[in-house]
Amino acid sequence: MGEIICGYDTDVIRDNFARVRENLERAAEKAGRKTPLLIAATKTVPVEVINFAASELGLTDIGENRVQELTEKYDRLDKSLNVHFIGTLQTNKVHSVVGKASVIHSVDSVKLAREIDRVSKKTGVVTDVLCEINIGREEAKGGVMPEDAVPFALEIEELESIFVRGMMTMAPKCVEKTDYLKYFEETYAIFVDFLRKTRHNIIEPVLSMGMSDSYEYAAASGATAVRVGRALFGERLVP
Repeated sequence: MGEIICGYDTDVIRDNFARVRENLERAAEKAGRKTPLLIAATKTVPVEVINFAASELGLTDIGENRVQELTEKYDRLDKSLNVHFIGTLQTNKVHSVVGKASVIHSVDSVKLAREIDRVSKKTGVVTDVLCEINIGREEAKGGVMPEDAVPFALEIEELESIFVRGMMTMAPKCVEKTDYLKYFEETYAIFVDFLRKTRHNIIEPVLSMGMSDSYEYAAASGATAVRVGRALFGERLVP
C-alpha cells in the first residue's frame, strides 16, 4: 500500500493510470489511430488526489460534472491542469464556468450556446465548446439527436464568442462491450461530416467519447479524447 491521500491509495492510482494509458495506446495503435487525450473525470475526487496525479503521474486534463464542485475546487487545483466541463450545464450557471473551463463538452441547445456566447463576450474570452449528441436516443439524457447534430453545430458556430471544436457523446450502457462500437462509429461519422461542412479552420478538432467501461472502444473508433474516472481513481478506502 502506498501513501493514503484523503482515503485514496496512491499506489493503486499509479497502477491504474499506467494500465489505462497502456490500454488506450494499444487500442488506438491496433485500429491505426492516434492515442486520445486522457481526461480524468474527477467528480467527488478530492483536490489533493487530483494534484497528486498532476504532479506525480503527468495528468494534464480533468473533467468536472458539477458547477458547484468545479467552483469549490478551482482555486486549489494545480495550475498546470486544463479543466473541462463535462456535465449538464444550466443557462443560469454559465457565468460560473466561462473563464474556468477550457472546453465545455455538453452544449445541446441554441439557448445554452447563446448564453455561453453572451457571457464569454462580456468576460472578453472565446469559449471552446462541443456539441453533445444523444447517440442512443435516450429520453433521460441530454444531447441533440444524431440527425440534428451537424445542422445544430453549423448554426451555433455563427456565434462570435464561442468556437465549436467538435462533438461529444455518452453511449448507452452496454452489457456486451463490443456494442459500444456501433455508437462510437456512428458518432465518428457525424463528427467527420461536421468537419467537412464547417466554415472554420479547426486545427485540433475534438471528438470526446468513452468512459471507464468503454474508453478502449472509443479509442478504436476515432475518439480524440476520453473521459475516465473510476478506472483511474478506483474506490475510496474510507468515507
